[in-house]
Amino acid sequence: MVDKLIAVRTPLNSPFLPGSDSIPAVWAGRTPQLSDWHDVLRPRRLAGLAERGRAILGEAGLGKSTLVRRIARDASAAGDWVTPQLRIPLGADPLKLLASALLALADEAGLPTSRDRRIGALLARIQSVAASGIALTVRQAPGPDPFTVLRDLLIELGRAAIRRGNVVLVHIDEVQNVTNKDALSQVLIALGDAIAHEEPVDAPGGLRITRHLPLAIYLTGLPEFKDMTASRTGATFARRFQTTTLAALDDDDVAAALQPFVIDGWEVPDDLGGMGRVHMEPDAVRAIIDLCRGEPFLFQLAGERAWYAAADGVITRAQVLRGWRAARPEAATHVERILDRLPERERQFLEAMAGLPPEQRTLTNIASSMGLAKATEAGPTSQRLDSTRGIIERGRPYTFRHRAAEAYLTSDWPDVS
Repeated sequence: MVDKLIAVRTPLNSPFLPGSDSIPAVWAGRTPQLSDWHDVLRPRRLAGLAERGRAILGEAGLGKSTLVRRIARDASAAGDWVTPQLRIPLGADPLKLLASALLALADEAGLPTSRDRRIGALLARIQSVAASGIALTVRQAPGPDPFTVLRDLLIELGRAAIRRGNVVLVHIDEVQNVTNKDALSQVLIALGDAIAHEEPVDAPGGLRITRHLPLAIYLTGLPEFKDMTASRTGATFARRFQTTTLAALDDDDVAAALQPFVIDGWEVPDDLGGMGRVHMEPDAVRAIIDLCRGEPFLFQLAGERAWYAAADGVITRAQVLRGWRAARPEAATHVERILDRLPERERQFLEAMAGLPPEQRTLTNIASSMGLAKATEAGPTSQRLDSTRGIIERGRPYTFRHRAAEAYLTSDWPDVS
């Protein structure tokens, strides 16, 4: 039996972590993307086989950055060389940020101690990119363009990784903020050329073969980055990067993440200097599933507020609802922010779709509700909301993939009675 008089839950031992890009202890879903790293991308790169970089896009709150941070943590634990999360602020020079991160990896790989003059000259050039970035190209400074220097250093890091038997992982976050088309082109070409590079190596039996370098590139950002690459780099980006648009978690994923609370309890240090276990009633699990609507951020938020709602060893449905009432303004703002940044036509489409009964959500009915004469006039908008943003799914009938947006537009959610 759990002693409910002992203060087991405190803010210091909460395993839930909403919205910080840090890896929460209670992890839900994203199994395909994690398996892709462990079973496909890393093994193929280590074996010298061709494999594209990964672009993981999606609306805010779907856990894009957190997902790649977990992959990076796993990579680091396996002995790989990993950049930090290179978050690109709006208007920042991505070439400078990438150059600085690659210099740090070069130190880790021991490249500065090399007696090879070519590597010494390369590191000197990369220092100038880290200092000036795209300005080197704008000023037409003597020497190679920044993208050439970045590519060459990535190739050298890949060669060092072959000798050591590990992988180099680069993570660039908020890529939609690279609004300078020249800087974006140089970054994508440098990364793409490096992962496509084929290196001659000696194979058993005296054979001379070529292999790809053990380089893994992850880009994360908002869905509009897909439009940016389509208009500026076209087929080249598609050939070199595999794009995944994240959607909401399945309810089964959330239930599986909370199952340890139900069966054995979640072990935490208690306020008596020992260890206690926090359990969760099945009704509390169902309440969290209903409230978060598959959004990783809202899942962590609901879990955190339920944790703070009391100090005993059992999380009840009543505590979940009490905690959620305190979180309600933040949950509403989260969805409002997503809807408010949509173009007016896309927002109108969602509101028209939400105003129809689920079984009547066809393109013809939605277009009619928008005041359009023909369904084809709403076709491009529906396509963007589906394939680019991942908010709806076109079918017979149309459905919402972003279930928190659907709940916000069609019900009193996030209010609870």
